[in-house]
Amino acid sequence: HALQSAAAKASLQEVSASAAALSQLHALVILHKGQTIFDQAYRGVATTEPVNVKSVSKTLIATLTGMAIDRGHVDNLGQTLGELAPDLIPARADSRVAKITLSDLLSMQAGLQRTSGAGYGAWVNSPDWIEYVLTRPFVAMPGERMLYSTGSYHVLGAVLSVVTGKSLLALTREWLGDPLGIEFPAWTQDPQGYYLGGNEMSLSAQALAKFGELFREGGMRNGKRIISENWIDTAWTPLTRSPYSGHAYGLGWFLARIDDNRMAYARGYGGQLLYVVPSLELTVVITSDTSRPARSGGYVDSLNELLVSRIVPAIT
Repeated sequence: HALQSAAAKASLQEVSASAAALSQLHALVILHKGQTIFDQAYRGVATTEPVNVKSVSKTLIATLTGMAIDRGHVDNLGQTLGELAPDLIPARADSRVAKITLSDLLSMQAGLQRTSGAGYGAWVNSPDWIEYVLTRPFVAMPGERMLYSTGSYHVLGAVLSVVTGKSLLALTREWLGDPLGIEFPAWTQDPQGYYLGGNEMSLSAQALAKFGELFREGGMRNGKRIISENWIDTAWTPLTRSPYSGHAYGLGWFLARIDDNRMAYARGYGGQLLYVVPSLELTVVITSDTSRPARSGGYVDSLNELLVSRIVPAIT
């Protein structure tokens, strides 16, 4: 699925006018060649203030998984729940649950009934979130197809806590916050004390742009390696496809193209978007009203259109 950019030259003034016209859009930050060329909050808080990035959290948790592999806490993506964290598996779970791999969780192909969308409320109101996720019925075989589910990422976050002996909050601050110079406020914990994996993390628009730049620059920050290039290549390799947007999905990242340029993006409810287009040396962050839905075919299409018809022509 390629997005076609406009042939006509656009200016940053046109970018700003188009962004301002989207009532749901709160802030826009654009980095080109490592420099911030646009930074404006139209509504909501300043771009330096943390906001709930919703399911962009999944991309952050996926990155921590890659770092856990880089650091030797996990051997490979083929390792299973049964191998890595058997104590997380409820006694009454289907025997296939133990065979779910890290790759299945990361690509949301665990096969278990979804705990996002209509299933989200019952899940987060349950007394044990991990037990609830892992005792859902199988609606597909593991690895068969994408079933967008925050529960998969919550289990993943708990696995990271088990294998490292640290909370997800501590890992996030130590592995991403400190090297990038960004703040991660504490966020939601489940009844057992595990931090929610895959939703409700808060980051400022500027901080999210720094995270995007880390990927654009191949895992380097100020000459120091933070993430292995191998992880970025792996995370940006299509494994499945979104049944909603039709875009490919790797490990925590949606994957598309703008003309001939490869693009990876992170997406959260309401229109929280991080776009990374390495060949154009472009990183774009959009934050939006978290109380309003942003569907493929709706507001998210408007944001994609802003990117391809205004932002890309303004820098090329």
